[in-house]
Amino acid sequence: MDDFRAPEGPDVAAGNPGGETPRTPTTSDPSTLRRESPRRPSRSRSASKWLFEWLAVLGVALLVAVGIRAFVAQIFSIPSASMEPTLMIGNRIVVDRISQDLHGIQRGNIVVFTRPPNERAPYADLVKRVIGLPGEVISVSGGEVYINGTPLAEPWLPTPNPPSDPSPVEQPWSLTQPYRIPAGEYFVMGDNRTDSEDSRYFGPIATKTIVGVMAFKVWPVNTNVWIALALVVILFVVGGWYLFYWRPGRRPGRHSPGQGASSSRGPLP
Repeated sequence: MDDFRAPEGPDVAAGNPGGETPRTPTTSDPSTLRRESPRRPSRSRSASKWLFEWLAVLGVALLVAVGIRAFVAQIFSIPSASMEPTLMIGNRIVVDRISQDLHGIQRGNIVVFTRPPNERAPYADLVKRVIGLPGEVISVSGGEVYINGTPLAEPWLPTPNPPSDPSPVEQPWSLTQPYRIPAGEYFVMGDNRTDSEDSRYFGPIATKTIVGVMAFKVWPVNTNVWIALALVVILFVVGGWYLFYWRPGRRPGRHSPGQGASSSRGPLP
């Protein structure tokens, strides 16, 4: 009689007395699916989106710049020596286009205005200083300017003060005689009184011809302008970095709600 021996092998040791081969998990089995990390966009798509966002920012900045130039401020270059030494040839100034509507034109303001009909200079715009206001009587005597019979203090002129003399034109505004400035007009003169064709030559200027009031000089650049430009650049760079890279939800390593990260754990039960 043959001896009976119990079956031996890995199936029995593993608790599988029937000798069946254990089922191998497959990805088609929902119970064995792993949590997968969200698919990341390709580098080309990320670069295209980054480029589009920056182009949008530049477009908005361009529109803002055009609006500022048309309604708020504008840069002008000084073409002649009539305002020396305050403004030299080649200096660039920023002209405020709205302050005259808010505060009016004041004596001593440096203004930019369109070329008057009687002016022969080949410039579309001129820059001078406001000396006489509407309705005032202006005159010159002994090289000084008088307003309503009182000498005008002019701290903006260089020392010693250049003489303010009448012009040779045969017009009432040449200041060979006292002249009353019409309503709505301003008498302007250059700081370089001996080399300036101003209202003594072409007459007072109308309010509607004034482009704006000088706010400050931007070239040559002084320390305050450099500081302002540096702050603008810093704000632009930091704002762009935060907006397009570092704002919440876009930081490296962060995941959107509801998205799982990859796991090293085995199949889910």
